Amino acid sequence: MNILINLLISALAVAIAAYITPGASVDGYLTAIVVAVVLAIVNSTIGPLLKILTLPLNILTLGLVSLIINVLMVLLVAKIVPGFGLNGFWTALVFAVILALVNMVLGGGVISNQSRQ
Repeated sequence: MNILINLLISALAVAIAAYITPGASVDGYLTAIVVAVVLAIVNSTIGPLLKILTLPLNILTLGLVSLIINVLMVLLVAKIVPGFGLNGFWTALVFAVILALVNMVLGGGVISNQSRQ
């Protein structure tokens, strides 16, 4: 049940981030749910691999490479999911930052669901 709630919260965060970000578009809430699912899959499979491979560069740039990897993963999701569009790299950067902030606010940030019970 927690997975479904987290998925719906992430989809709401995607919809809000697309609404706030100029140049980002989501066709509907169903598309936002698909974007949330695909983004979760990409973040859990490709993300860690890329972060391990770029670890030395990430250390040199003090974490800037992690932000670029997240933007590239959002761009990949935009290419995969029909109905989700971004106008370019800078739009994806703004979308990724707003998505992280909205997820933090809606999801409670650092506080996990177990510590709230």
